[in-house]
Amino acid sequence: MKLHEQDDKYHELDNKASIIYKFVMTYSDYIRAIRDYGTGEEINMVEVHTLTMIEENPGITAAKLSLEWNRTKGATSQILKKLEQRGFILRKKENGNAKNLNLYATEKGEALSRAHKLYDIKELMWADKTLHESFSSEEIKAFYNVMQRYTEMMLSPRSE
Repeated sequence: MKLHEQDDKYHELDNKASIIYKFVMTYSDYIRAIRDYGTGEEINMVEVHTLTMIEENPGITAAKLSLEWNRTKGATSQILKKLEQRGFILRKKENGNAKNLNLYATEKGEALSRAHKLYDIKELMWADKTLHESFSSEEIKAFYNVMQRYTEMMLSPRSE
């Protein structure tokens, strides 16, 4: 490939990739932002979604959470430590197994999880309505299908 062809190809592909980069950076900032989901508690989206996963799956382990969210055990442990310190979750040893601690939402955690779900319903309905102002249902469904496949592609071993 000649140098000018290489540059042209790079710019063609980079223009498309820049859309993804901008989305990822913007969404990353969005999920890390501290917000009140309606209980007076301030928490970020990563932490509250982890709490909701625990609330909906009583007894789940940190290892299962790590797998579900594709995070290291260390990263998951840091989130769980924050949730536990703030009184949103409990860790319990069960069946004499000290290695794996099971996770449970406290009453305070359950209340926040419920408030979070109501908040997300409102936000997701707003996003869906706003997207429908510019795109058809089929186009929106295709977008989510592409995002799902792109995620799978990123998680899969790369074959050249």
